[in-house]
Amino acid sequence: MLFSIFAVLIGLRYFKVKKDLYMEWINELLWGQGIAHSILLLSVVIALGILLGKIKIFGVSLGITMVLFVGIIMSHFDFTINHEINHFFKEFGLILFVYSVGLQVGPGFFSSFKKGGITLNMLATGIVLLGVTVTLVIHYATGIPMSTMVGILSGAVTNTPGLGAAQQAYSDVHGAVDDTIALGYAVAYPLGVVGIILSVLAIRYIFRISMEKEQQAIREEDEHSNNGAKAVSLVVTNPNVFEKSISDISDKMGHGAFVASRVWRHSNKRIEIAEANTILHENDKVFVITTEQEAPAIIERIGDVIDMERKQWIRLESQLINRRILITNTHLNGKKLGELQLRKLYGINITRIGRSGVELLATPSLALQVGDTVNVVGTDSAVASVEKLLGNSMKRLNEPNLMTIFIGIGLGMVLGSIPFTFPGIPQPVKLGLAGGPLIVAILLSRFGYKLKLITYTTQSANLMLREVGITLFLACVGLGAGEKFVETVVNGGYAWIGYGFLITIIPLITIGLIGRYFFKLNYLTLMGLLAGSTTDPPALAYANATAGNDAPAVSYATVYPLTMFLRVLTAQLLILLFV
Repeated sequence: MLFSIFAVLIGLRYFKVKKDLYMEWINELLWGQGIAHSILLLSVVIALGILLGKIKIFGVSLGITMVLFVGIIMSHFDFTINHEINHFFKEFGLILFVYSVGLQVGPGFFSSFKKGGITLNMLATGIVLLGVTVTLVIHYATGIPMSTMVGILSGAVTNTPGLGAAQQAYSDVHGAVDDTIALGYAVAYPLGVVGIILSVLAIRYIFRISMEKEQQAIREEDEHSNNGAKAVSLVVTNPNVFEKSISDISDKMGHGAFVASRVWRHSNKRIEIAEANTILHENDKVFVITTEQEAPAIIERIGDVIDMERKQWIRLESQLINRRILITNTHLNGKKLGELQLRKLYGINITRIGRSGVELLATPSLALQVGDTVNVVGTDSAVASVEKLLGNSMKRLNEPNLMTIFIGIGLGMVLGSIPFTFPGIPQPVKLGLAGGPLIVAILLSRFGYKLKLITYTTQSANLMLREVGITLFLACVGLGAGEKFVETVVNGGYAWIGYGFLITIIPLITIGLIGRYFFKLNYLTLMGLLAGSTTDPPALAYANATAGNDAPAVSYATVYPLTMFLRVLTAQLLILLFV
């Protein structure tokens, strides 16, 4: 009997100990300050945010930004993480995000200023500066602190890097965190997304735009596009080039004017690779790759255009093959095409090079980059030899170049920490954790091959890096600012929604009217411009669905790099100058 009582007491004691142990474990996991708690909470916030972000209201969803609002809700109910851990994950997430954005936009950053891109980027710059102007007017009219207004501005234009840049600049100057920056962003963001789409609709209504006419105009413009490589088939009828070599013709017309790919001999009805010393005879046919601008001069110089498409040449040349080869040999990164002497060594011809969706003329001075696709014409054995030289290994291309990524991030930290002094600005200006990596990524992705750095990153790898970074950043911002969110909104913060809507609407409609009335921009192009000037993917998705083609995406990509840079820069300057 005594033994049974003793056993029960031991059991109860063990149960109490186990119960206390489990309760302590649960309490530590859910409300503690350790690493396991932090990772668990971040995982829950990010997973729920992504799930809820897919919900559409009137066809519009908040997307990944819903992670921020889930973080705010969790923080409001006392689910928080250690301040130092939160700070680390937030800053590291921001670095990953802006660096991957820089890698994405870098190759097209400088080319976006060419020709029609200058007009689009000028208008996008006008939207950014007009948004800053409206922000300053509201700041002086209402007395709302500039740090809060910068948060509202970033939310109104749906620009997360601007939010990160503002927070970093404020921390550098004051050594503390201002939660109202994130709160202003969170309050203004939802109506910012809606406001962008409403601006697009308003311009369509004001000008009574017909989508059918705009789409037809885009199709006609594409047919007369002046970009990229152009294929022309010619018959030699100009006596001035009879018995002349291709190199002689090319030298007289200027270096890089055209690339002769193949020649059809009138004498024996056979196709041969066109080399520099190939002699042209009367009634020979030549397949030439050039640009739209150079085509008229080449036609006048050589002969008459014949109706003979590229596929017809391929059918005729049974002894030759045409293959697109992927450059994956890292030793070729940055080398000029002429240095390889492929035509001389292998008897093949390279006519076009594809890079980031653009066809480039294969001139000897063109620097190759890993990830380029090369159009090679030659015999089966010769093309196979060239393929071995160039690589053509998708597996190798899919391998991430981690060394370059971390070299770039390290250089970004160095650049971002350098203080720059300007007259009239009391505090030294730093590019910070947002600006430094962004600029370095843009420069490396464009000029990294000159340093023998492989900067190519597959789209999926870049997207993964970017999404991991932005979700970590948004989750940490939400968890850090959520405690004061409801109190702020109730105590007058609801007015921020209206101010944010004004910052969204006024610049977009103003520049939209100017772009349509004075610059005669196609409406489909204008939609992409407005979406790109706010770096807003939901607005781009709406524009693409409305247009039914990729015209909005083209103008979006044209203005996105410069706009992203200006959003980050202006957010920091507003903090440094007015806080």
